[in-house]
Amino acid sequence: MKTKLLSVALIAAAFSGGIFLGKGGSNDNFVINNGGGASYAGGYDKNAEQQNSGNSPVSARTVEGKTHVVKDGSSIMEAVKLAEPGDTIQVMPGTYHETVYIDKDDIHLIGVIVEGKRAVLDGQGKLNDAILYSGNNVIVKNLKITRYKGNGIMGQAGNNFEISNNIIVDTGVYGIFPQLGKNGLVEYNIVSGISDAAIYIGMSDNIQVAHNEVFDSVAGIEIENSRHAIVENNMVYNNTGGVLAFITPGLPIKTTFDVIIRNNFITNNNTPNFGAPGSTVAGIPAGTGILVMAADEVIIEDNIITGNKTAGIVITDHENAPNVTIDPESDTKPDKVMILNNLMDNNGYDTLDEVKALMLSEFKQGKPDIIRVGGSRDSCIINRHQYVTVGVDNWKECEFTNTDSIDTYILDEPVPARVIDPSEKGKIAYLGICAGCHTYTGRMIGPPVQIIQALYMDNPEGLAEFIANPTKKRDDYPEMPPQNYLDAETRLAVAKYMLHVKK
Repeated sequence: MKTKLLSVALIAAAFSGGIFLGKGGSNDNFVINNGGGASYAGGYDKNAEQQNSGNSPVSARTVEGKTHVVKDGSSIMEAVKLAEPGDTIQVMPGTYHETVYIDKDDIHLIGVIVEGKRAVLDGQGKLNDAILYSGNNVIVKNLKITRYKGNGIMGQAGNNFEISNNIIVDTGVYGIFPQLGKNGLVEYNIVSGISDAAIYIGMSDNIQVAHNEVFDSVAGIEIENSRHAIVENNMVYNNTGGVLAFITPGLPIKTTFDVIIRNNFITNNNTPNFGAPGSTVAGIPAGTGILVMAADEVIIEDNIITGNKTAGIVITDHENAPNVTIDPESDTKPDKVMILNNLMDNNGYDTLDEVKALMLSEFKQGKPDIIRVGGSRDSCIINRHQYVTVGVDNWKECEFTNTDSIDTYILDEPVPARVIDPSEKGKIAYLGICAGCHTYTGRMIGPPVQIIQALYMDNPEGLAEFIANPTKKRDDYPEMPPQNYLDAETRLAVAKYMLHVKK
């Protein structure tokens, strides 16, 4: 395996689970088998082992556990409660109306596909989240998830994860959202109809996003405040913005760097922006193929970028981006952006008036493929004569032409689990959960932490109660989903941490 030697220290620590508290239980609809293949009633067992037992390049099992089979009409969550680390949960085709919390390490949740029929998690437009995991070495695959209000699959400080071969439709804010994880694979998923990002990598390291199809969302694939990520071989179309590499100000982790965006089809991302008003993604102009905002060391290579009406590639700093509050601890400039060979055609055919004015300032006409607004240091481009560009004339010629020597950033060995000290419980919950919607000073999905601090000041008990049972308080923000799966001790710990955090 060819890997790149990392020249900088990894910023995100290795966080483990322990945020959720499961309750024991039993259900006669489960059949448990001690290793080997699945065993269950109904006459279908020949191909159960062929549905992928969950062996993954990002997690290595030392012991094969039991296999729990969930049949239509029973509960996936009850199987999770019964499962021990090392177990596999196989979910048979059927429809399941529930939220699944995985707070244990080394759980593989695998849908069994029979003659094209999948297990469907249907939130009925009422439930907030489909699957939330905080354990390490968690795999979620082969499911269909639809009609949830919050998230399809969300990771909360879990490492060594694989999310693959899922179909996710209309799940509210995020489709696939690993937050504060390390060493993860997101591949072969189909995600659509998401009001923020179809695939959102948040504050994570060593990530591979490959072979996904994302469409009809505000953002297709977003790498935010994350490092050492490869986005490749994806179909990204009919979103507002296709592929994004961001630094969102106000989050606890302040950087995005070492991102490769290569070999993707990024086409016709002209969907009108339907993101939450005032949020960061609500500022994305419809018709943006690739957007780099303040992120560093982003390589854009061998993509097919066509039919995006504003521009094929937009590079901007924080000062020129809409809906962004400056964070004095974040570098606002996109440095060392590297644009290599890309096939670009029919971009910028209906671009913004501001872009037209910028082009006139350089005495240029035509349909812009590449736009750079604001500062950018040490960036480069090759074959610039192939494109209509603005703002990159002073960029140097790149000294290399491809990233063929970099195969993956997935680590050769799984990240060790970290034991969370009780004193860290509030901090980890804040980083792994709250920071997905709240920045310290600016607007993301929910209000800034500073506003929350002003509202609750010396009342952590009141904030803890609101976390469990939120009500809509302001018309200009969406209603917060209840986080009542967190136990009372964790809710109070995160409330105390949030009210005293300084950045």
